[in-house]
Amino acid sequence: MSSQSPATTRHDAAALRTMARAMFERVGMPAERAADVADILVEGDLMGHDTHGLQLLPTYLAEIESGSMALKEDYDVLANRAAVATWDGKRLPGPWLTLRAMECAMARARDYGTGTVTIRRAHHIACLAAYLERATRAGFVMLLYSSAPAAKSVAPFGGTRPVFSPSPMAVGFPTPQGPVLIDVSTSITTVGLTTRLYKEGKRLPHQWLIDEHGNASDDPAVLFPPHAGSILPLGGLDAGHKGYALSLMVEALTAGLAGHGRDDPGKNWGNTVFLQILDPSAFAGEEAFAGQMGWIAWACTDNPPRPGMDRVRLPGQGALERKARQLRDGVALNPAILPQLQPWLEKFGMQAPAPLA
Repeated sequence: MSSQSPATTRHDAAALRTMARAMFERVGMPAERAADVADILVEGDLMGHDTHGLQLLPTYLAEIESGSMALKEDYDVLANRAAVATWDGKRLPGPWLTLRAMECAMARARDYGTGTVTIRRAHHIACLAAYLERATRAGFVMLLYSSAPAAKSVAPFGGTRPVFSPSPMAVGFPTPQGPVLIDVSTSITTVGLTTRLYKEGKRLPHQWLIDEHGNASDDPAVLFPPHAGSILPLGGLDAGHKGYALSLMVEALTAGLAGHGRDDPGKNWGNTVFLQILDPSAFAGEEAFAGQMGWIAWACTDNPPRPGMDRVRLPGQGALERKARQLRDGVALNPAILPQLQPWLEKFGMQAPAPLA
C-alpha cells in the first residue's frame, strides 16, 4: 500500500488513459472511440478540471450499460453546406463526436476561412477546455458552446425556478506567448462541483445558490430533494443578468441552430453542441492576428498585480502549466475518483494503475 495520502497520490497519465480505454472497450465501445473518450477525460484531469475528467468515467460506463449511450452507429448529417453542417449525434459518445466535428470544421476553415458544425443529441462532451489546444496548435481560433437539454439547474436572473443547464462556453486562440484557453460556465458554479460537495457534506465558498424561495445559500443541499433550488447565473445576485444573457445566447447557438432543445420530448443526459473554427489567415492574416493578440497578451501579463496576486495570467495559462507538471510528475486525482471506479474495476477484473513513487 502506498504511504502517500490520497490528496498527493499521483498516477502516470498514459496509464490512466490505458485504464479508461480498456474499461470502455470492456463495455463494447470500439477501440478508436474508446481512445478518443479516454484522451479527453484524462486531459480534463491534466488541466485541473477534475469534475469533468475521470470523475465522469463511472457515469459514462453506467450510461453505456443502461443503453443511454450508443456505441457503434454513425452520426447522421442533417444539413450540409460549404462551411456549415448539422449532425444528429444519435447519443454516441460526446468526446468522439466533438473530435470528429473539429476535424470537419478545421478542414472547412482551411478552404473557406471558417467551418461550423452543430450537433443535436450528442452524449455528454466532458470538459470543453480539453479540446481547445488541438485547434490553437494548428493556428486556429475555436469556439465551442454546449447546453444540456435534459438538465435544469440554473434559474434565469430574477427567477426562482431552474430553466437552464450551466451551459459552458469555450474559446481558444493562439498568441506569441502561448494559447489563450477560455472555458467558463454561464452559471456561477457547476453541477459537478455542487454534486461532489453535496455528497461530501461540504459547502460552497460563497452563496452561489438560491433555495426554492429565492434565498441565497452556500449549501448544495438546496439543489436536491426535498428542496428545489437553483444555481445562480454567472455574476450571482449582483450581476447575474450578464450570465442570464449568455445562457440565452448559448441556447440560440446550440438548441436553436441544431433544432433540438428543452421543449423536445424524450430527452436524456447529453449535450447539444455548437463548434466553430476560424482561420486568421482568411481575415487580416496570421501576422496581423499574432501582432494584435500578442500585444493584448503582453499588456495583461505585464500588468502590475494587485495585492495578494503574484502575477497576471492569461486564461488557460495555469491549466497548461499544471498539465506540464502532471505529465512530468503524475496526475493528482481527486481522492473521490478511484473509490468510485473500484466497483467497475472489480467487475472487469482490472486494477487501477499503481501510484507513482
